[in-house]
Amino acid sequence: MNILLVYAQPEPSSLTQHLVREAEKFLLQHNHRVSHSDLYAMGWKSVMDEADFTQRKVSERLSFIHESENAFSTGTQAEDIHIEQQKLQAADALILLFPLWWFSMPAIMKGWIDRVWAYGLAYGYKNAGNRYRYGEGAFAGKRALLTVSIGGPSVDYGSRGINGKLDDLLFPITHGTLFYTGMEVLPTFAIYNSGKLNETMMKNVTENWQKRLYTLFSESPISFRLQNGGDYSDGHTLNPPIKTNATGLSIHHRD
Repeated sequence: MNILLVYAQPEPSSLTQHLVREAEKFLLQHNHRVSHSDLYAMGWKSVMDEADFTQRKVSERLSFIHESENAFSTGTQAEDIHIEQQKLQAADALILLFPLWWFSMPAIMKGWIDRVWAYGLAYGYKNAGNRYRYGEGAFAGKRALLTVSIGGPSVDYGSRGINGKLDDLLFPITHGTLFYTGMEVLPTFAIYNSGKLNETMMKNVTENWQKRLYTLFSESPISFRLQNGGDYSDGHTLNPPIKTNATGLSIHHRD
């Protein structure tokens, strides 16, 4: 299998970079192929702008949707975007590794998503609007895993934690970015108190990380509801008989 590691942490001695090195070593030992996108080392341009579209369809006004559609369909995207899309399309699994900065991914990784997730590929698939999303799309059949280093203690991110439940904080990524495109999203691998790990703790983290990598293609994904699986008859709103008196993000998980 081919695994793409995309990571956003410039410090070589960081926990994120340690996990990248351990992942590559472990995956190669188990006969997988590994590709890398080290966003800081690449000097990844994180801002989507007119430079991403080498042959504008409309010069008077920049419409990102229309220009993204045109550039992707005509092969006129910026070269760095095209290269990343090729790596992603060739991957059987995508692993995003990053420190949790202000309750989300670093801006450079968000910029990778913004620019690589083109119209016609990650959304607007088959030029069918919203027909193929949330469980369907160009990335269906691929697996995705978030690996997140967190400075605070796990209690802060529990169901009653002051920072909010981690799964809820990451919902825009797991559900809205990855599952949206058709990927099977695995439960997040989170490391808490990441700045206070001693040698024994680091050894335990590494062992647990290897266990998760070993089950990358056998672990059950998060049970998000499929848009076209019957739970959203209009393609927008959860059917009334389901979780009628409930609201919030949890209603989009199957029981």
